[in-house]
Amino acid sequence: MNDSSWGAPPQAGYWGPSDQGPVQGAGPAGPAYDAHYAQQTRPMPIVPDVPEHGGDQDDDQGTARLSGPLFRDEPFHDQPVRDEPYRDPSTSAQPYAAVPRNPEPMPDAPQPAQPEPAPQKKSAGRDLGAAIGVGVGLGVVIIASLFVVKAVFVGVIAVAVVVGLWELTSRLQERKDIKAPLVPLAIGGAAMVVAGYARGAEGAWVAMALTALAVLAWRMTEPPEGYLRDVTAGLFAAFYVPFLATFVAMMLAADDGAWRVLVFLILTVVSDTGAYAVGWRFGKKKLAPRISPGKTREGLLGAVAFAMVAGALCMQFLIDDGTWWQGLLLGLVVAISATLGDLGESMIKRDLGIKDMGTLLPGHGGIMDRLDSLLPTAPVVWLLLVIFVGSG
Repeated sequence: MNDSSWGAPPQAGYWGPSDQGPVQGAGPAGPAYDAHYAQQTRPMPIVPDVPEHGGDQDDDQGTARLSGPLFRDEPFHDQPVRDEPYRDPSTSAQPYAAVPRNPEPMPDAPQPAQPEPAPQKKSAGRDLGAAIGVGVGLGVVIIASLFVVKAVFVGVIAVAVVVGLWELTSRLQERKDIKAPLVPLAIGGAAMVVAGYARGAEGAWVAMALTALAVLAWRMTEPPEGYLRDVTAGLFAAFYVPFLATFVAMMLAADDGAWRVLVFLILTVVSDTGAYAVGWRFGKKKLAPRISPGKTREGLLGAVAFAMVAGALCMQFLIDDGTWWQGLLLGLVVAISATLGDLGESMIKRDLGIKDMGTLLPGHGGIMDRLDSLLPTAPVVWLLLVIFVGSG
């Protein structure tokens, strides 16, 4: 008989190998193994009777207790379990094939269906409630000052300009170590707004020139290192914030100036709202992914559609001698200029590595984050209104 073959545990009614005699304590002799099955067995080692727990008596049936594994190759309980053939002792059938303890699923076996992840809800990206609340509050202040006393609204523009300059120069110094002089910029910026309201475009240009000279002279009090860089940033800030804002004051100077400024504000806000609403709901194709990943072409189309409808209504009912087709053209231009202004500040913020220019307005960021689309739109609306209905 082959000594390397596997066998089955001794059971009542079975004989061990022929050269070993019957197993101790076994029952009456039964039929011998079939020759075919005998090829798969090996001799049973003789295990001496060893008392368990110090006892010297057999169990009730006269069989000896075994203190170790029955087979030499059978592992102890504290050793890894390996695959081995198994045969049901109650039958004389052929032993089962070796079955892994932790069988892996067949490659072609159907896998249980995995639950689909819950769809994520689109996020607006900001605290929408705070943004709406702050927007409504600013709107009330602007409308009240606009239609009560024009001079009060000029003061509102000047304050917004000074705060915007402070945010811009602070971020430039923090992120790029550019020290644009804030004092001459703030004084010159407020003067530009007042001069534009009182003297029109001529007064605005004169104030701009004087502000530039003040920036150059103020920076001379510091060491010369970085002079060119600092004054260049100062001149950019003077043009970008107060000079462009001066066109709002120039619109206000007309006889129907309050209504012109109101149309300007409505169209810009409607354009931004249309871009946001349509882009958030239907936006898929990016407009300028390297500058502002959140803006989409669908959002731009929404801005154009909303602004054109609002422009037609405003020019027809709010502006004297205005017509609806002029409003369509005005709305189209406002949507484009507002989008370019938003992208322009996004480029500045991306260069500085920041998300917002400030934190003064909850849900909006800073003042400059609200002026981004208004500033470049102001000269466009002023010019078109002058062309359509005159300077007033």
